[in-house]
Amino acid sequence: MPEHPKQKSGIQVTPGVAHAPSLNPNLHVPLPREKLSTEQLLNGLRTGSRVQLARAITLVESTRAADQIQANTLIERCLPWTGNALRLGITGVPGVGKSAFIEALGTYLVERGKRLAVLAIDPSSERTKGSILGDKTRMKALANHPSAFIRPSPSAGSLGGVARKTREAMYLCEAAGYDVIVVETVGVGQSETAVAAMVDFFLLLALAGAGDELQGIKRGIMELADAIAITKADGANEAAAKLARGHYRNALHLFPPRPDQWRPPVHTCSAFTGAGIDAIWASIESYKSKNEENGAFLQRRQEQALFWMKEAIQDQLECLFFAHPGVKALQAEVVAAVRAGTMTSHAAARLLINTYKPPKADSPT
Repeated sequence: MPEHPKQKSGIQVTPGVAHAPSLNPNLHVPLPREKLSTEQLLNGLRTGSRVQLARAITLVESTRAADQIQANTLIERCLPWTGNALRLGITGVPGVGKSAFIEALGTYLVERGKRLAVLAIDPSSERTKGSILGDKTRMKALANHPSAFIRPSPSAGSLGGVARKTREAMYLCEAAGYDVIVVETVGVGQSETAVAAMVDFFLLLALAGAGDELQGIKRGIMELADAIAITKADGANEAAAKLARGHYRNALHLFPPRPDQWRPPVHTCSAFTGAGIDAIWASIESYKSKNEENGAFLQRRQEQALFWMKEAIQDQLECLFFAHPGVKALQAEVVAAVRAGTMTSHAAARLLINTYKPPKADSPT
């Protein structure tokens, strides 16, 4: 029988092509910046340098031990110039138009002589731990204004929709002379209430027709809100926004009176037309004035400082715990046992805690 010709494979391998050394050989790669001293950063902040402010925030957000030491020193040096700005937290469900609203409000403020800093928190990926950090592109007009500073930061897995170092970044912005500091969170969630523990005024943005005013899961957020704004109240959506305003007002009547006797107002607004922005700012100023008179403003800040002291203690204890040699040596074995189901999570935690021996305090001299 005649031999069948060998069948050719449908897959053909072509010789590899050598990659060019660079996608753009004309691209200039800048040399690493020289590390600035604490004094240089402080002087830059006090003279209003946005570049130095950005570098100072980068230092604060760094996880390197040496950077953390310098960052703590810088924050301590900044304390005499902190506390004079109005701290405003803005939150809302994704798609509510937080960035558009902040640009409209920010433009309104800078045009009236205010200096505005925006700390925008972007969600970090649980898989890659990366963030898009695209808030500057969504606030183009405001980002180019000389009296505005916009800094996107990754949430890095922290609860509450705020980055771990947001509070320290607020101190730096205050030392740099900004009058209003806006913290834009990643969106409403069960632990979003952490933002209310670092700002003077908590503004909740809502959409008409979303049904949020009837959802019990949002009750905790609404109780913390100092005001609610129904966004996108323009064109054909204006009537629906006014109807939603009435629903929210009715829902707020179900909540018990607040200790500061403030009744959160409900506004409608449009970032597109600018309608309602002035009324929202007037409410914020009214709230600040009334609470400064009755002492609630200062009391709120004092309680916030104690809250963040406890948070710092927990963070530092956790770092000390997992850095302990005994815990590090036993951790892999305990994790494997929990994964295999031969040890409960509570038993594993108890074993590691019993292994941990905190460092002895320095003996008195």
